[in-house]
Amino acid sequence: MIACLAVLLATLVRSALEPFGNFYYLPLVPAVIVTALLAQRGAVALSILLAIGANLWLVHRESVLDAATNAALFAVIAWVIAEVCRRLIDALEQARALTRDLALREMLLDTIVATTPIVTLDREGRTRRVTPAAADLLRVDREAAMAQPFGTLLPGFDDAALAKARQGGEVLGPSSGPWTSGNINTPGPSLTLHANVLPDDIAPEHIVLTLGDQSQAETIRKGERDLNDKLSSVWRLNSMGEMAATLAHELNQPLTAATVYLHAGQAELTRLGTVAEGPAKTIDLAKTQLLRAGDIIRRMREQVATGSRSFTEERASLIVLDLAPVFALTGQDTDTTIALDVEEDDDQVLADRIQIQQALANLVRNAVDAVIGREGARVTVTGRTLGADGYEIAVCDNGDGIPEDRIDSIFHPMATTKAGGMGLGLSVTRSIVESHGATLVVSRNSQGGATFSFRLPRPTEFEIWRARTLFSSSTTTLPCATPWC
Repeated sequence: MIACLAVLLATLVRSALEPFGNFYYLPLVPAVIVTALLAQRGAVALSILLAIGANLWLVHRESVLDAATNAALFAVIAWVIAEVCRRLIDALEQARALTRDLALREMLLDTIVATTPIVTLDREGRTRRVTPAAADLLRVDREAAMAQPFGTLLPGFDDAALAKARQGGEVLGPSSGPWTSGNINTPGPSLTLHANVLPDDIAPEHIVLTLGDQSQAETIRKGERDLNDKLSSVWRLNSMGEMAATLAHELNQPLTAATVYLHAGQAELTRLGTVAEGPAKTIDLAKTQLLRAGDIIRRMREQVATGSRSFTEERASLIVLDLAPVFALTGQDTDTTIALDVEEDDDQVLADRIQIQQALANLVRNAVDAVIGREGARVTVTGRTLGADGYEIAVCDNGDGIPEDRIDSIFHPMATTKAGGMGLGLSVTRSIVESHGATLVVSRNSQGGATFSFRLPRPTEFEIWRARTLFSSSTTTLPCATPWC
């Protein structure tokens, strides 16, 4: 339709110009151009054919050869003009697309630069450009900072630092101690600097400084140290409890035997009459002290068995997520991926927060030890709500797993396969879990590694469990001749 309308309009124009001279094919060229600009190549070919037909109908030629020659020349020239028009259209479209892409890239670059703390310096070390993020870190006004020596904005940036910046690379990193911006009364964040040198033909900027804020990392490290101190304290206390329980169990039998022997000796002396009253009294005193020692051991065993922990209502997801910085640094140090997949809805439990974190840290540490040196080493900590049944926490690794014949023995105190290990980690962990009314379960996962899981009870479920435990322990205790049974 475009080709027909264009050729028809061009033919009418040619007919109107006919009284003024013989224009032949010239007035028909715009019809081909318009068609090339608005339609595809098929329409262009049709417009050329229609133009040739209209010209042959309006102009009488002397011979067929003359008509064919002029028609062929017009077809070639018109097609070339049409191709040039199409190439121009394609070039314009590409130019518009490139303009849009460049505008988007410029917008993106401006956004990145605006949110990145960057300062540019000239060859003398004076500031030439300060991004808003850099001004916030340095706590300076952007306009006032222009053309000022960078050393006045960041104390400690001296000539030696400027010379190092001219060479490019890290000017000051975390390993050498970051600078601190601000003043004594209002200290600023800890900063690191990385320099890039621009080509000489770019002026006046010569050095680009990228500033890094280490405050968050320092806060995480401090929190990790504090948490490690707390966990280490709990670890020592639990280890002492395990050793106390072992000693109490081992001392029970010899104390019982010594009491029996003293009781028999006292009976033999009684048969001797008044002569043996002195030695019998001495033996009675010794037996009293043994009974007292047995009473102390019994109380210590009860404390270890029942525990003296402070249980409060906690969010299980936060107990796990608070350890995320510690796990992240552990993963970096051991080249192990430690992933957290924790559900944060319906996660209320009754627990001793530090104790559960100690248990979880023990399990993650063991899992990391199991995958060290393995390609693609990965440890996953998951938390899933089980509705009224509680909240389950699991630690999975992709190591070699635990042999079936060792599953029962790994929880025994002092049992370890690590060089320099005390064999108390899993034992203490199981004691912590069981003190919360839960069971530490170990199994083999689909990756072939080990999975340790336990379920923390809901507050109401925990109180019911404690009541049943206390009732069961009070009703099943049998009378015994000695108080440490």
